[in-house]
Amino acid sequence: MERLMVLRLELAACAAEVSLNGIPVMRLDASKEAGPLMLCLPVHEYTVAGPNQLGIVIDPPPLFGAAPPPAPQIGDGRAWLKLRLLLPRMGHPAVDTSARTLAQHDWAAADGEAYETPLAVQQEVAIPVNFPRWRWLDAPPLPEGPVLEKQALAFVQKLALDLARGDPESFLAAARLRFEELALAYQRTPADEVSRFRAHIQRLYADRALRIKPPAADAFRLRRIADGRLVECLDAAGQPALRSEGTDNAAALAWPLRLAAVEGKFYVLR
Repeated sequence: MERLMVLRLELAACAAEVSLNGIPVMRLDASKEAGPLMLCLPVHEYTVAGPNQLGIVIDPPPLFGAAPPPAPQIGDGRAWLKLRLLLPRMGHPAVDTSARTLAQHDWAAADGEAYETPLAVQQEVAIPVNFPRWRWLDAPPLPEGPVLEKQALAFVQKLALDLARGDPESFLAAARLRFEELALAYQRTPADEVSRFRAHIQRLYADRALRIKPPAADAFRLRRIADGRLVECLDAAGQPALRSEGTDNAAALAWPLRLAAVEGKFYVLR
């Protein structure tokens, strides 16, 4: 990979969610922390050729349930946010002084300043990299309602049961397009990506390090993203629905699932 394009979020005394082209890519909460937090992620697989939509929501509402009305706030000089879309130079860290800044947004609540939360900001960004047209951009809109939720739950439960038995094949089949596009986005080989995932699951199973529980219906949630073309599978706390608890032999793992559905069949596209 010649150069890696990343989003870097720094914030203090507030929370924020950042999306790229309608897909949430990071959510960070420093509202109860003593100091600032920082998160930096590569984002090639969420970008498109031409204009890109970068969204920021400061102090976002809960993921599920009715959104509360906007709440007036008075700044105390502690809350601030810095977001950068960076293209670092080869061999250099993702910081402003050694990277090309493709987009940025700074926000701070001055002492005594009145504002409302959630505070949403949208920015159009031109990215000088010609990525292919990803398949999720052309996925059909998904219906709303309990039928889709029930079908998605059964799909994720099947993936969880297979992975818990050390069998990654159903996941690999459902996520074939995802593996292909991630390899393309980061100049890797799809076969190598698949082999690494398969070996990783089989090694964890052999080490008795997989603790995967199929999601229960009462804790399973779908979040519509990408203008309704994808749904994100989460638990009631907003964490990925497919995950393995930590053990003495391995750290906790999570597999985010952003699904498209075509003719009744689910595909893991991101």
